[in-house]
Amino acid sequence: MSLIISLSLLFICLISAILAYPNGDSTTKTMEDFSGYPIHEPSLSFSSTSSPSSLSVDVQSLQKQIDELSTFSDTPAPSVTRVLYTEKDVVARRYIKNLMGLSGLSVREDAVGNIFGRWDGSEPELAAVATGSHMDAIPYSGKYDGVVGVLGAIEAINVLKRSGFKPKRSLEVILFTSEEPTRFGISCLGSRLLAGSEALKEALKTAVDGQNVTFLEAAQSAGYAKNGDDLSSVFLRKGTYSAFLELHIEQGPILEAEGISIGIVTAIAAPASIKVDFEGNGGHAGAVLMPNRNDAGLAAAELALAVEKHVLDSGSIDTVGTVGILELHPGAINSIPSKSHLEIDTRDIDEKRRNKVIEKIQQSASTIAKTRKVKLSEFKIINQDPPALSDKSVIEAMEAASKELNLTHKLMISRAYHDSLFMARISPMGMLFIPCYKGYSHKPEEYASREDIANGVKVLALSLAKLSS
Repeated sequence: MSLIISLSLLFICLISAILAYPNGDSTTKTMEDFSGYPIHEPSLSFSSTSSPSSLSVDVQSLQKQIDELSTFSDTPAPSVTRVLYTEKDVVARRYIKNLMGLSGLSVREDAVGNIFGRWDGSEPELAAVATGSHMDAIPYSGKYDGVVGVLGAIEAINVLKRSGFKPKRSLEVILFTSEEPTRFGISCLGSRLLAGSEALKEALKTAVDGQNVTFLEAAQSAGYAKNGDDLSSVFLRKGTYSAFLELHIEQGPILEAEGISIGIVTAIAAPASIKVDFEGNGGHAGAVLMPNRNDAGLAAAELALAVEKHVLDSGSIDTVGTVGILELHPGAINSIPSKSHLEIDTRDIDEKRRNKVIEKIQQSASTIAKTRKVKLSEFKIINQDPPALSDKSVIEAMEAASKELNLTHKLMISRAYHDSLFMARISPMGMLFIPCYKGYSHKPEEYASREDIANGVKVLALSLAKLSS
């Protein structure tokens, strides 16, 4: 008799499960009812009553945070200057950590100040999905570069939490240390170390800034590098993250000009930095006749024009070159320059083509030195990084999210380097661009609209949901 009752109860449960889950797995539902625990895997859908288009971004609070963060600056508004390990940088870090905590993220920092805020998933042992950017700012720049990708990432987590989404893989927001090379001449310092750069680890032992402060002294003054010069603890093993995704303003005019909401980055151009020094004889600007001069300043000027020529001769629109620094000594109007110093930046998504341009620049420097009878005292390639390609699965997640949100999008390359360039060495990588006013960046006029920021955060949130499930 008891066996008949048990079978009847089981039959009733099965029928109930089928009615409740007409298109689902009735066996799973029954097992959940008997065990009292959910055993099905999290779904990408947020709830039966919501859709991707209803994801809610608190753009007013996000804009307020962007504005507040911009006040931590060593120059007056509307410009922003926030340099690595300065007082303003330390206060800004505290602000970000507080926001992470308010969003329910567990916060940790590494030896150089990369900051991590984690939302544990239902299977925390799996490799996490990460997102983030930087918030240091070169002198007299704007308030959106990098910052949109940090504060926007925290808001993307809030968006997912408000939607009721539960990640399978943990989600982690990263604030990278010193993406800009302002203080120690090293770009993407934090992400390079995360990617395991032994060369950088050694270089930082002796690196000094313009005030002759060592990197370790600066780091320790900000509360980091407590174990001295052993920075290998910063290194992350390959596979630490199953995917990394960075939201950023475009820093170019294409999206705004074409009226497109989202840029999906397929590749990041490879940057190389070169330092060049010429030495001449100098002399009085009036007393030394033109045929007798060994002018280091003119040698520098001629090389600057040669950089432009070699870049244009590459035949590709993707090859670019810039002489960003040109210094003359002694720097007096009535004195022939006896020394000149140039710093050259050249980039391309094709590493071989870029390296060919570098070879031609070096050949020109040698030829110019001989022709003008000055000494080429230094031609040093500071860094020569390879390009990075976005991962197919990450691109597909971003494309799908943009389509589901009914946002126009296009595939494009990034000619500016980002922390994503180095995160690609340890994780599948992707980047999202949003439009910015006239493509302005690294200047106070830098601007992104609330609507564009909100769109970027929505695509980021939905992409993270897809990648974490």
